Amino acid sequence: YELHIIASALAIIIGCIVCAFGIFRIGFLVNFIPLPALAAFTTGSALNIGMGQIPTLMGNNKSFDTRQSTFLVFINFWKHITYCNLNAVLGLTALTLLYIIRYTCTRCMRLYPQREKIFFFINTLRTVFVILIYLLISWLINRNVPSNPHTAILGNIPRGFQNIAVTYIDRQLFSALLPYVPSAVVVLVIEHIAIAKSFGRINNYIINPDQELIAIGITNVLGSFFGAYPATGSFSRTAIKSKAGVRTPLAGLITGILIILAIYILTPIFFWISQASLAAVIIHAIGDLIVGPGTLKQLWEISPIEFLIFWIGIIVTIFTNIENGIYVSIIASAVLLLYRIAKAQGKFLGRIQMHQLKFASDNNVHSTKRNIYVSFDHCEGTNPLINPSLRKNGIFIFRFYENFLYPNASNYMEKMVEQIFNETKSGKTIPYRNLGEQPWNLQTSRHPEKEYHPNEHRPRLHALILDCTGVSDIDITALQNLVDVRRQLDNYADWKVNWHFVGLSNPWVKRALISRGFGSADYDRTVFAIANTDKNLNHEDDSDDDNERNNVQIEDYSSIDLSSNTNAALLPILDTDMTLFHVDIDEAYAAAIASLPVRQEIDTSIVTAP
Repeated sequence: YELHIIASALAIIIGCIVCAFGIFRIGFLVNFIPLPALAAFTTGSALNIGMGQIPTLMGNNKSFDTRQSTFLVFINFWKHITYCNLNAVLGLTALTLLYIIRYTCTRCMRLYPQREKIFFFINTLRTVFVILIYLLISWLINRNVPSNPHTAILGNIPRGFQNIAVTYIDRQLFSALLPYVPSAVVVLVIEHIAIAKSFGRINNYIINPDQELIAIGITNVLGSFFGAYPATGSFSRTAIKSKAGVRTPLAGLITGILIILAIYILTPIFFWISQASLAAVIIHAIGDLIVGPGTLKQLWEISPIEFLIFWIGIIVTIFTNIENGIYVSIIASAVLLLYRIAKAQGKFLGRIQMHQLKFASDNNVHSTKRNIYVSFDHCEGTNPLINPSLRKNGIFIFRFYENFLYPNASNYMEKMVEQIFNETKSGKTIPYRNLGEQPWNLQTSRHPEKEYHPNEHRPRLHALILDCTGVSDIDITALQNLVDVRRQLDNYADWKVNWHFVGLSNPWVKRALISRGFGSADYDRTVFAIANTDKNLNHEDDSDDDNERNNVQIEDYSSIDLSSNTNAALLPILDTDMTLFHVDIDEAYAAAIASLPVRQEIDTSIVTAP
């Protein structure tokens, strides 16, 4: 296949895929590519491209294949270092000049902020300036020997659009390009969205990723009919337009017209461009893509594991190719994500009475008190000298810190049940009547009746409060785990354990729980969370003491309507039929405490030790 056929075929394939991503609104998939994988890709690509251009810069690129893996190019470059020639002089001086101009302009922008825009444009145009200078030098050196030049030059550039045609693609070509499509799509999408988001933050506007994907997809589809290679957003051109004050897409039309004029008029000049100076420009451009020491330090301080993933991606890129580096870093990040989900931590909470002090302008101190619930291991950063109240009444409060899904359901439930078993006693005096009923793998005495202690101080499990404020979704596997644990705890306590749920924000989660019998109890509700809908019940003076505001006596109970009457002064916040769904932990805890005497009245089958 001719080169333009391969390029246009790849462009139309990638364009259709990216355009479909935008049309079907799945641009959010870009968010699944984490920063370590992105940093590994940019750094690895920069090293790969830079190492591939160094032989051209030094003039020994004809001695070996520069398209091999990065480490092989590095080794072969030093093996053939003696083949360097006059191109090295042009390349090294061009590269040095580029860095001198950038350093000078950057320093002048700090010293003369009133002329910052002028120095910015000089800095931005340094590439064109260097190319023109070394084009002139190359012409002076080789003008008399164009067929056998002393330094490598670009040579003949086809004038205008040489390959306008309907894109050709067959099964064989499609199969050959297919392995490169995923990495090409990832590179194209990441670079385009990253540039768009970056300049969106700078210029205070919000981008629509799906719209951006449609635009870049259509660009590649149309470009394929002109023999174009797959294209994405340009960071340098976007920076220039942003600094110049461009506000509409009309600037893109002007840029396109100028490019068309260039490829029709300036191609004879391109003949004399020095390949060494062009390699210097490429090396200089990709140098900024390499992650700096400051970013590496932050990555290490924040997450050593992701720091390791970053280096794995770079090493794979250097020793194989860019595609493998992308795949390895993304897969490693995905495995880490799944591991973190699977090992999500849940904590048991204890109650602390918190006093909130407010220093008023009259030098008086106003104090309000309320209950807060923190973990016993103080993982939230609470003062370790403060001891939360212990679970002496058989009521346990357990908080989910992440979604309750199938990867972490077993981990959550196993730790929760283990802790409950350690801190409570069984409701049965002797769980198994004889040794034959006891499971073979249960670690206990061959004489379980001897393990009974009549003065057992541990409480009997009464209620379990689940803080689900961090749970936005629950799946079938996780729900089945809840059902299995409920059955296990009911059998262990020898009565029905009440499951209270707090902070359920997703109605589908509530619906799923209700479908499996959660949410209701076998006794009437005595604790309610109500909302005041009548302004007449509010305190007229908002400056009253906070203690008074926190202790409101409601004498007119007729103003409370637990039905759906919209004219009532006080209305329940949640559905009153769902006895075990609560607004906050305080309400759930109060409801669990209130049900203790009810439990003693209802349950008449408590076994008393002889």
